[in-house]
Amino acid sequence: MSEIKKVAVLGAGTMGHGIAQIIAMAGCIVSIRDIEDRFLENALARIKKSLEKLSAKGKLKETPDAVLSRIKPTTDLKQAVNDADMIIEAVPENLNIKKTVLTEASEYAPEECIIASNTSTISITQLAEFTKNPENFLGVHFFNPPVIMKLVEITKGFKTSDSTIKKVISFIQTLGKEPVLVEKDSAGFIVNRILMGALNEAANMLWEGIGTVESIDKAVKLGLNWPMGPFELMDFIGLDVVLAIAEVLQKEFGDKYTPSPVLKQMVRAGLLGRKSGKGFYDYTK
Repeated sequence: MSEIKKVAVLGAGTMGHGIAQIIAMAGCIVSIRDIEDRFLENALARIKKSLEKLSAKGKLKETPDAVLSRIKPTTDLKQAVNDADMIIEAVPENLNIKKTVLTEASEYAPEECIIASNTSTISITQLAEFTKNPENFLGVHFFNPPVIMKLVEITKGFKTSDSTIKKVISFIQTLGKEPVLVEKDSAGFIVNRILMGALNEAANMLWEGIGTVESIDKAVKLGLNWPMGPFELMDFIGLDVVLAIAEVLQKEFGDKYTPSPVLKQMVRAGLLGRKSGKGFYDYTK
């Protein structure tokens, strides 16, 4: 396998645009693909704003425009992947959407291309079966926001080759990130399996009246030294995303991950956190 120099990021949302940015900052050419031009325009605007902030702080080695020149937006999936050394799928956590995108990407990608999913919960072995070469498929889970967060979980599927793992770990290190290898494909991998238990328990404590949103957040920040309380963090992630992850973990591991009633109610009410303006806290003020 040759060196990774051209990467296609499929999905320009919260994770996709950040992943594209850090790869471009490392000197690679990046195609970023989404289904509508408006999503791409929003992604590029967010990337530009982030780069300008980094530049103002002296944390960017070149100009924002130089980095932006390496990011190629497109709505054409074939154009995005047909000469890529690596593809990173970052579409929503929906199995049917991922199946469609991965199947099509695999069809158009070069034979030796590595394909990765940024999924935070879905089985890598299952996703690999949507591609032509499962030995070249793996999980590469960045954390939000990708530009800031150092950790990347690298997850082996049942058929993932050792050479694919080795090459991707090396590539992630060139991005200035810290890879951690998840040795066995398991829902939630390492971080989310631990985190979702804590977040769901905080929601249950709120439901039971043990503490308020503010008091539980304050206790966790001061008592566990978390930079954000559990409710602040759920609002940041998106309550719909938290609920979806909890449901996957419940299916895999049983009742201990049963989503809290308060999570279900808030998602039904459209109170999703920062992205909707209101969640456990009000962001409209």
